[in-house]
Amino acid sequence: MILVRHAESEWNRHFSRTRIDPGIPDPPLTRAGRCQAARLVERLAEADIERLVASPYRRTLETATIVGNALGLAITVEPLIRERCVFSCDEGTPPGQLAALWPDLDFAHLEERWWGVAAESEVSLGRRCAAFRAKTDALPDRSRIAVITHWGVIRALTGEELSNADCIRLI
Repeated sequence: MILVRHAESEWNRHFSRTRIDPGIPDPPLTRAGRCQAARLVERLAEADIERLVASPYRRTLETATIVGNALGLAITVEPLIRERCVFSCDEGTPPGQLAALWPDLDFAHLEERWWGVAAESEVSLGRRCAAFRAKTDALPDRSRIAVITHWGVIRALTGEELSNADCIRLI
């Protein structure tokens, strides 16, 4: 399984310049972020990826859609790999609004407020990541799945801190 941090969002662009939360809930990708996602296509094609799993945030769904459209891959939406809800960007979008933006994806399994509570603890994040591993470790196609997720989830699963649009293989 390959873990991919989503491409640059509007929130990332502002925060990286100021180190101040700009107050942008569930931000879209920037133009640079869309270019980063397009560059992921070749990298994931070389890894022989057969399907994508994405968290329900706009930035992950946009990244996954760019990759999925280019490679002809299906996208599964998985709330277990959402971010920790520490910053304004971690406030999500209700499933009905997501379905209007991505009518080909299934959001029926999401709760109306799927993004969890503010300032989720590291312990709670660890439990979610363990649940995700338990759910995916035995999948027969595990080595051919790319998971579009977030900095906190990737750090919890691997100990690594990735930049936008970077990838790491989860053993």
